[in-house]
Formats: sequence, C-alpha cells, structure tokens
Amino acid sequence: MNYQSILQSQQAFFASGATLPPDYRETVLALLEGAIQSRREQIEAALAADLGKSRQEAYTTEIAIVLGELRYARRNLKKWTRAKKAPASLSLWPGTQQISPAPYGCVLILAPWNYPFQLCLSPLVSALAAGNCAVVKPSELAGQTALAICALLEEVFSPEYVSVCLGEADTAAALTALPFDKIFFTGSGAVGKKVLAAAAKNLTPVTLELGGKSPCIVDASADLRAAARRIMWGKILNCGQTCVAPDYVLVHRSVKEAFVRQCRAALEEFLGVNPLASPDYGHIINKAHYQRLLGLLDGRKILFGRETDAPSLRLSPTLVDEPDLDDPLMQEEIFGPILPVLPFDSLEQAVGIVLRHPNPLAAYFFARDKKAVAALRHSFGYGGCCINDTILHLASPRLPFGGIGQSGMGESHGQYGFWTFSHRQGCYRRLGGWELPLRYPPYTEKKLRWTEKVMNLFSF
Repeated sequence: MNYQSILQSQQAFFASGATLPPDYRETVLALLEGAIQSRREQIEAALAADLGKSRQEAYTTEIAIVLGELRYARRNLKKWTRAKKAPASLSLWPGTQQISPAPYGCVLILAPWNYPFQLCLSPLVSALAAGNCAVVKPSELAGQTALAICALLEEVFSPEYVSVCLGEADTAAALTALPFDKIFFTGSGAVGKKVLAAAAKNLTPVTLELGGKSPCIVDASADLRAAARRIMWGKILNCGQTCVAPDYVLVHRSVKEAFVRQCRAALEEFLGVNPLASPDYGHIINKAHYQRLLGLLDGRKILFGRETDAPSLRLSPTLVDEPDLDDPLMQEEIFGPILPVLPFDSLEQAVGIVLRHPNPLAAYFFARDKKAVAALRHSFGYGGCCINDTILHLASPRLPFGGIGQSGMGESHGQYGFWTFSHRQGCYRRLGGWELPLRYPPYTEKKLRWTEKVMNLFSF
C-alpha cells in the first residue's frame, strides 16, 4: 500500500474545504453512528474472538462509549465550532478579537489492542468533529476487530476522507514517518517514545495516551465492601488489560485482612468459585503476554487466585501479598489480572510509595474521611482520578482524559478531544481608520515616553 499517496489524496480533499461546514461534520457523524448500530453484532463477535469479551463488556466498555462520544459531539458541534470573542485591551482600541477552532488537516490515529474498538473510534469521532481527514491504524494484535473496523469505515467513508491501514509494526513506523498534521497514539510508553521521535522529524504535534502504575489507596475510614467490589471490578475488566486498571492497592494495615476477605467475596459474587469457567471473564491477548504475567507470579506469596488455563490464555484474578517495592510487580505496569496488596501505617507512607513511580495515568482514593481524601488528591500528580470508585472517570465525555509526564500528554473525550484535533486561531480585527502614530518611525524620546504611558495605562 502506498501510504504517501493516501496522505496526498487526503490533503487534496481537505484543501477542497469539504470537511469544514459544521452541517457536513454532523452528517458524517450521524452516518457513523448508524453504521455502528447496524454492525453491533459483528463488532461484539470480533471483540469476543480477540479478547474473550462478553456482550455486556463489549457494549459497555467499547461500543456504548463510542456512541456516547458521537451523540455528545453532534449535540454540541455548532457550539464548539463557533468563534469566541476575546476582550481587546484598550491599547489595541479600536478593534475586536476572537478565537476560532480550525482543523489541523490530515491526522493519524494509532490504536491499541486492549480496547481496540473504543480507542480507535473515540479519537476518530473527535478528529472528524474538528473537521479533519484521518488515517486509522488499528492494532494487528486484535485482528478480528481490526477487520471489523475496516469494514465499518469503508462502508461510511471514502478513502480520501477516512482511510484504514492494516498491518504490523512496520506499517505504523511507515505512517509515523509521513508529514501528518497531527498524530494521536494510544499504547505503551516504549512505543510512544518511538512515535514521538518519528513525529519530531516533521515537527508533527502528538497526543500520547500511555499508562503507568495506577494506585488504589484504601484509608481505614473507607467502606471496605464497596471499595473491594469496585477495585475488583476495575481489575477483572478486560482481565486487567486496561491502561487505567488498578495496578496495586495500598491499604491501611488495620483493615488489610478485612479488605482481602471482601475482595475474595466480591470475586466469587462476580465470577463464581471458578473464575476461569465464567462466560463474563475474558482472556489474555496472546501467549507472550500470558507467559509474561506468569513470570511475574513466580515465587510470590499469593493471597488467592493464580488458577491458569494455558490453552484459553486465562489467568484467574490473583492477589499478591506485600511484594518488595523493588520487585518487578512494583516496578512495571502489570496490565493483567494481578493485584499486589501492600499495607501502610499512615497516609504519608502510602504517598511515599506512590512517589517512587512516575506520575500514573489514574489514581483511586477510597475514604469516608473528607480530610483524608483532600490530602490524597493533591499529594502527587496523576492524569485523572476517582474517589470511592475506579475506571468510571474514563467513560465521561464531559471530563478530560489524558496523562501527565510518562503517562502521556494531551487530552481526549468530548470538547477536550475536539480541541486536541483543532488549532485555536487568534484573530484581531481593526475597526475604523483612527490610530495613534506612536508605533510608526521615526522614533524619538518623546514618542518613547508617550508609548510607555499609553501601554502602562491601557495594557489591561
């Protein structure tokens, strides 16, 4: 496939101005929504084949989130695209100022395998709402979903507007070498660095949604049953293969044993006594990741779990008791159904453990003590958080989603995604013919004194 020719055809289409009218954008978003609705069964089947997702999980964590983004964008598109007035300082009188969102042009979206539908289509919705053309590269590791996405988008869009490129890592490398106007990448930090380096050669702006070790801090004042249920749900979702999954739990020493009991009870309620037999529990994406997770468990003290079924790539949710802070379990993002549990004696001690790692993509705080919540919220940096829950901040189109530091850069969802794919243009419009002559040469000491007075007096 000639990726250069794809980009050139999209550049010509964008230059025609076809994507600019808000009514046109609303129309294509409506067409995409209808196509997703009509292909729902095929999409669910693809997600089941790639990741073992149940229909409920496929719909709630993938399809419904994309449909929500589509509807929210359509309802708000005219408001988002409208130019906003900006107050003009008196030193610029007589004149007006405004800010207008303008599409970047032709954008590249590189999607991951863990939520292969949602994390491919959600940024595409934002890109199209902002008026761009787009090239989409689904993950080759979720091959059935990649084919479903290709069929869906080819049904709705012409390739000079939206094009799908299937292939391995070399396809992504070839695409990132091209001079796109914007790149949106979701995936690992290691690959994110490669994308950023490739984009730098063309000075292409990049949004990176990465990951990290997202902590759960359970205070002694927390509702332990609710905390355990919500943390275990966040961990078993997609078998822990979620960029904002609870990565480890810091629980107050006085309630640790009770918390672990509640976790076991919650897991039995959700998946039964044999989680590997549950139709609501998926599987690890491939053998390499499965073996990596088993390696992380070698020699560890297991609180419960660790049942395996190699042919189906299933590993039961597993709680690990107090791994050393230098253990690989506490050094790398787990990205699987393994949950280390560590006690703490004070909130300061818990925060100190979190600060040993780079800023995470998410943080989860469980406490009924409002002072404890307030202290935790501002004690370290993170992309976003939930208080007394997990994951759900990701599902709202009204909240920005994105990382900080090594967990990513830039934002997505709703209007924040629209801004990510837009350049906000400032415009000053001069009114009338009158003007102060102070800005024009020849310059004199008298002009300088008057300029200082005017600018100091009217610079607000």
